[in-house]
This record gives sequence, C-alpha cells and structure tokens, in this order.
Amino acid sequence: MTKGGKADKWAARSVRLSAALRENLKRRKEQARARVRGEEFRPEPSPKETGKEASHDAASDSPRVKPKT
Repeated sequence: MTKGGKADKWAARSVRLSAALRENLKRRKEQARARVRGEEFRPEPSPKETGKEASHDAASDSPRVKPKT
C-alpha cells in the first residue's frame, strides 16, 4: 500500500470542493427559479442527508418557553 502525499490530498480536496460548489450552484439556481415563479423553495435532501430526516430542525424539537417577567 502506498502512502498518500500532499499532492494526492490536495487533489482529493479539490475534487470534493468542486462537487460541493456544483451542488451549491444548482441549489441557488433552483431557488432563483422558484422565487420567479412565486413559490416557496423546498430543497431535495442532499446525498449526505440520505438516511437521515432531511427536514430535521433542532430548534423545532424543543418547545419555546416564554421567559418570566
């Protein structure tokens, strides 16, 4: 087995970042299209969210408590 060098790590990082940027651009374009149509944008779950609840929001899990005055 060969040991990965800095060049290999930077190449892998570049590939990961490129893919993330492409996905971000697709999402932003879809948001803009939805805005033009007057719709609310609802993104599809990303590959990272597959297997997890995509619409999970930690803030919505806990009830809001009014502070005592």
